[in-house]
Amino acid sequence: MTTIRIERHYAHPPEKVWHALTDRELLGQWLMPNDFEPRVGHRFTFTTEPAPGFDGVVRCEVLRVEAPCELSFTWVGGPIDTVVTFTLEPADGGTRFRMQQAGFQGLKGWLVSRMLGRGSRTIYGRYLPELLDRMDDQGRLREVPETPKECITTGQKVIARVVGVFSRKE
Repeated sequence: MTTIRIERHYAHPPEKVWHALTDRELLGQWLMPNDFEPRVGHRFTFTTEPAPGFDGVVRCEVLRVEAPCELSFTWVGGPIDTVVTFTLEPADGGTRFRMQQAGFQGLKGWLVSRMLGRGSRTIYGRYLPELLDRMDDQGRLREVPETPKECITTGQKVIARVVGVFSRKE
């Protein structure tokens, strides 16, 4: 089984980072459009561009909400069935942020984990911090982004197509 792990330090308090993780509109700004609610048992979806073997919908269910420290939900889409966990803790005038996506199985799961791992570095290293920088102390955005962000790069789309070829049933 393969796991993606990302750890970052954000120069923002945990409550602000938590708000970016749990507010549907803000989550859509840095990750994907969604119908998320921070409530255990809530089923929600993320939507993105379809690819071979993937309809563009990630189906999720909230497993744990412990504000402002931990959020966990299932992540099921294409050939993967995983669990994403965010952990936040105060550190050095900001927040120590950890994301773990666990449960990638088999060759397809490994390939998808590589694709998502590369995208995760951009998402958590650029998109989320940019959003946090644009938020005021009440969690409102100071400015509207110029263009929507893509969650996957061209290279990742190629990998998705290859995984899709292996996923086809004859």
